[in-house]
Amino acid sequence: MTDQVISGTDLSRLRELNSLTVVRALRDQPPATVTELAKLTGLSRPAVDVIAQGLVTGGWATVVEPSGSSVVGRPARRYRFRATAGHVIGVDVGAHKILTLLADLDGNVVHTARCTVAADADPPSRLAALDAVLATCLSEAGKTEQDIWAVTIGVTGPVDASGKTTLFTPLPGWQTVDLAAHLSDRFTCPIVVENDCKLAALAERWQGAARDANDIVFLLAGLRIGAGLIIDGVLRRGYGGAAGEIGALKAVRWLTAPSHLGQCPGVPATVSPDDAAAWVFNAARDGNRDARSAVNRYVKDLAIGTAALVLALDPQVVVFGGGFSRSADLVLDPLRRELGRLCLRLPDVRASTLGADSVALGALRLALNEVDQRLFTLGLSAPIAPRR
Repeated sequence: MTDQVISGTDLSRLRELNSLTVVRALRDQPPATVTELAKLTGLSRPAVDVIAQGLVTGGWATVVEPSGSSVVGRPARRYRFRATAGHVIGVDVGAHKILTLLADLDGNVVHTARCTVAADADPPSRLAALDAVLATCLSEAGKTEQDIWAVTIGVTGPVDASGKTTLFTPLPGWQTVDLAAHLSDRFTCPIVVENDCKLAALAERWQGAARDANDIVFLLAGLRIGAGLIIDGVLRRGYGGAAGEIGALKAVRWLTAPSHLGQCPGVPATVSPDDAAAWVFNAARDGNRDARSAVNRYVKDLAIGTAALVLALDPQVVVFGGGFSRSADLVLDPLRRELGRLCLRLPDVRASTLGADSVALGALRLALNEVDQRLFTLGLSAPIAPRR
């Protein structure tokens, strides 16, 4: 039998992997002692003690000082993952606004920046607005592009493997835009582009109305209707990124459903098309008969596509989100009645709790997922000391 020699490279790699193992344990836990970390990782206590001290020196962990206690003896020191070791950015590039959120590695939002943009803005104008709001967010947060570990951008329309909306998008000229390439001149970190409905679904499961569910249909309801799908706890994109785009089938009437609100009799001429739905919802609350009728027609059309998704996927929760979720008080009960009539089993129908921030928050979640995936992939090197 031949003795196996462990080279210096192998030992170095082993130390890297052990360090990553401890980082991951710290990432997923409240402050922990060396003994607790040893149990979580399966490493020896002396090894964990050395690694934890090294992670503090390298900027990946901090020591939580023991609080006063009546316990006899010195309390064991605890280590906490240093969430400010890096930061991520989530962006919602919508038809009317660009919203940017900057967060630490625990998902705590550090700074927010937004700007309005015209719905008919051409790609150069929209990209210039995006560049400006990103620069503002970084500057006001006291960060640079080198401090950012991942960026996710949410856009309207199905996103293919190249990060483009080649199938369709309501943003003028956006099918030809390569966002990742545009931003790669500024950021050296991973840049991910994803559909807004899918990101909003992620956000609702992370911080919103569906935190207790693994099977979710999210409805992004506004001047257009889209859906994001999470099945078995996994965001479903589909082969070409178009999963959930059931509104493309004219028979489900999602394409025309918002027109019931925009074309409601009695909407004043002074109300812009973008604000007509809000006027109708308010009028319906006040008992206006035409407005109530328009809302009911809208809900009936919304329910057809929703029922098709419910029958196909049998979700635990349907989340009503997007701009119209501010009027969930008028929509949820009739939507439940329609789904009860159309479906074999009625899922729990809930209103979004995240409102207009859902897409950007979902972008943050996906950026954090990207950081974790890259950090804890065996091919990566050990943690490098971040800038303090």
